[in-house]
Amino acid sequence: MTRKKILGSHVKRLLSGVSDHGRRHLTEVETDLLQTNLLLEEAIEKLTRNFMAIHEAVSAQQATIELLLQGGDPSPEDKARLQEMNEQVSGYVNAAITSMQFQDMTSQLIDRTLKRVTGLREFLGTLGAHGAEVVPESGSDEIVDLLSKVSMALAIQSLELRSVLRKAVSQKHLESGDIELF
Repeated sequence: MTRKKILGSHVKRLLSGVSDHGRRHLTEVETDLLQTNLLLEEAIEKLTRNFMAIHEAVSAQQATIELLLQGGDPSPEDKARLQEMNEQVSGYVNAAITSMQFQDMTSQLIDRTLKRVTGLREFLGTLGAHGAEVVPESGSDEIVDLLSKVSMALAIQSLELRSVLRKAVSQKHLESGDIELF
């Protein structure tokens, strides 16, 4: 193989590797951001539903409370209904609090996205730093050696970044018994 072909092969491999690395990480960033958006939409929908249910239950209790305030004597059915509604409100509040778990998952996704962006910036910084070492007077052998060093450094950075990133976001489920309301 001639020096020109060897140089062309190294440049092609380097540019292809940088492109693949950048595209892969940007695709993962996009995926994480879309997942974060879905989590937020789902959480807001659940919170809205639970707060509306709390409002309805409290409004239903209001008639019996007004009867009590006016000195009336609630029937056993009214008392049972008040107790049942109180349990419903507690259930809705617990469900609303549990649906706030999105904060933990979105924090994990955002943290992972930031690590990807930082890793990609460092990756490009390494490429730029090594690229600055190439001078117009460099011979083919020097350029091939430099490209080999750059390729090795970038491969190591890529492996290090992959080892830092987790593929899954874990959700900690709260049980209704785990929530204390004051």
